[in-house]
Amino acid sequence: MLTLTMTTPLLLSLPTESRQFLVAFSGGLDSTVLLHQLRLWREDRPDVQLRAIHVHHGLSPNADRWAAHCESLCESWQIPLLTVRVTLVDEGKGIEAQARTARYQAFREALLPGEVLVTAQHLDDQSETVLLALKRGSGPAGLAAMPQSLPFGDTQLIRPLLNQSRASLEQWARDHHLSWIEDESNADTRFDRNFLRQNILPLLNARWPHFADAVARSAALCGEQEQLLDELLAESLSTVTTAEGALTIAPLTGYSDARRRALLRRWLAQRGAMMPSRAMLDRLWQEVALAREDAVPCLRVGDDEVRRYQGCLWWVKRTAHPRDAELAWPAPFATLTLPQGLGSLSLLLGGELRAPTVDEAVSVRFQTPGLIHIVGRHGGRKLKKIWQELGVPPWQRDATPLLFYGDTLIAAADRFVTREGVKEAGQTGVCLAWQR
Repeated sequence: MLTLTMTTPLLLSLPTESRQFLVAFSGGLDSTVLLHQLRLWREDRPDVQLRAIHVHHGLSPNADRWAAHCESLCESWQIPLLTVRVTLVDEGKGIEAQARTARYQAFREALLPGEVLVTAQHLDDQSETVLLALKRGSGPAGLAAMPQSLPFGDTQLIRPLLNQSRASLEQWARDHHLSWIEDESNADTRFDRNFLRQNILPLLNARWPHFADAVARSAALCGEQEQLLDELLAESLSTVTTAEGALTIAPLTGYSDARRRALLRRWLAQRGAMMPSRAMLDRLWQEVALAREDAVPCLRVGDDEVRRYQGCLWWVKRTAHPRDAELAWPAPFATLTLPQGLGSLSLLLGGELRAPTVDEAVSVRFQTPGLIHIVGRHGGRKLKKIWQELGVPPWQRDATPLLFYGDTLIAAADRFVTREGVKEAGQTGVCLAWQR
């Protein structure tokens, strides 16, 4: 019987301080070996809490059998398993990307406080990732491929097997008599990753036995260069980024093309954007930042948009705004949930607004015609003019809830109060609280 040190050498120093782990468990070779090694590692560490999650994509006729296999194995290993069924959303990115998006969303929702996500990518996966990045024409950020550890939501994602080859995982599985499932789609070379795995990497590894190790070193070096650039450019990026997260255009005009592209990439990364190509970055600068002054430029990047407003670039989440909606609020001192993910509203005691009378129907709208008289302004103005004066970006205007008592506009959440909405002396006021 081998000792723990001999049987689980890679798991003696996981890149985390946590002792709570959620393991992504497909039931295939890689994740089976990972879960087995973590199980052995746990035997000598009673403080370790281990769970597994299996995502049922419903793509294969064997998917139910795979889920049953995972449940049986986890039961025998005394590891709690969460099986999550997902529905793929066709966003025009291909089935692989759809499945990955759904899978990682399931992981995010399943993670408990303090729990770290553990996935089973290995050395050969790293080679595939780098080659795919080369195929896309990626720069150092893309060629850095997969790090052993990275932030994931409010926690961390770690990949303990990145230094192990697939051959070593197969050897481990044979030595410990493990059983695993084989996904028939892995043989379909119409998928780029499978094509590399089946047709290209075997030739490269046969010609150069240490090819995967060399690729991993190159990826690590690219990662170091990106980290160094992050550190060197952090102050410059902070200087040109506003408190609202917009990017000031004027200072960027004096930078070299290379420095400006690097700052744009890091600004987009901070917004959680999909990394654009160099051509897309050039379009962003030429078509949005440098568009004529009277234009309202917009460029779609992935599922979202970059817009220009008041001399800044803004990252805007694309959503359908409820422009013509009218929401009845029969119990205004209870929370009202807004549509389109806009959050919720509450009326709280203590504020400058007057409370509704018993005969005033309370509602929320997003548009209103006619002139509006707001506190702090002389004369009446149309809503569009008020938005302009207050500096509210166009994409936020139709998404700002307007509070009405009957047909009287009382306030715009977080923006203004009308003269008709101000409480009188001696009255108990209320506050319109918008939780986004």
